[in-house]
Amino acid sequence: MDENLEFTNYKITKEYENVYYFLKENGFSENFITNLRKKEGYILINNNIANTKSQLKLKDVLSICNSPNQKTTIMHCIIPLDIVYEDKYYLLVNKPSNLSTMPNRSHYTNNLAGAICNYMEKENKNFVLRIINRLDKDTSGLILIAKNAIAQKDIKSFEKTYFAICEGVIKKQQTINLPILTLSNNNINERKRIISKDGKPATTIATPLKHFKNYTLISAKLIQGRTHQIRLHLSSIGHPLLGDTLYGKSSPFITHTALVCKEISFFHPYLKKALTFSVPLPEDIKSLLN
Repeated sequence: MDENLEFTNYKITKEYENVYYFLKENGFSENFITNLRKKEGYILINNNIANTKSQLKLKDVLSICNSPNQKTTIMHCIIPLDIVYEDKYYLLVNKPSNLSTMPNRSHYTNNLAGAICNYMEKENKNFVLRIINRLDKDTSGLILIAKNAIAQKDIKSFEKTYFAICEGVIKKQQTINLPILTLSNNNINERKRIISKDGKPATTIATPLKHFKNYTLISAKLIQGRTHQIRLHLSSIGHPLLGDTLYGKSSPFITHTALVCKEISFFHPYLKKALTFSVPLPEDIKSLLN
């Protein structure tokens, strides 16, 4: 058994026919369970090697490997991270605009995911990347990473608040409830999404905070959280985000979409308390408001 493995312990309070039933009752995914089965020693009962078919008795201590998945093998990137919070379970970073969250053809050697893997190498050579919320390349702000699969599963009440500048004057709070459809071509998703009755449900609550010239600073909260949801929803009501060339037009005032994931809150399952984190607006957006 690998001595570097980390485990989470569960004191059993009732009998289970087998470990599998305990895992399913406690919200573990089939993918996680499948990975647990792959190697001996990922499941222990009272410090003895067990498997998903092993019986659980009252007062047993079940130990589950935190990260049974294969390590993430994307190319590492040497990029400084703006770390807002970190503990044994979570890493919270502030991503700048013009940085892709995940590697792709255009940003294979320059992306946040590669920078996170590089940073985590010293702590965990078998690190598996688990990003709770992703942001578009143009969008700046907070991104939360779970350091193991159980921490990812156990997070509760995860909420995000975005700030954005949109074109035109929004005078009162808007609740935009329009389904979003992802189009594909030869099984490859197109970048641009559309509003369609055939799409997935999506609700955005946009609240005006400040007006200046012919623009509005808004805060936005998402009920579902679809790709491009804020950008598409605001554009659909005639208020595209400033600088959004995909759903609006380019701007002489800013070189990217004026959108920030400004605040994240969640219930920390191990500290047993709610945490809220906020970052300042980037300088290029802040300067527009002065």
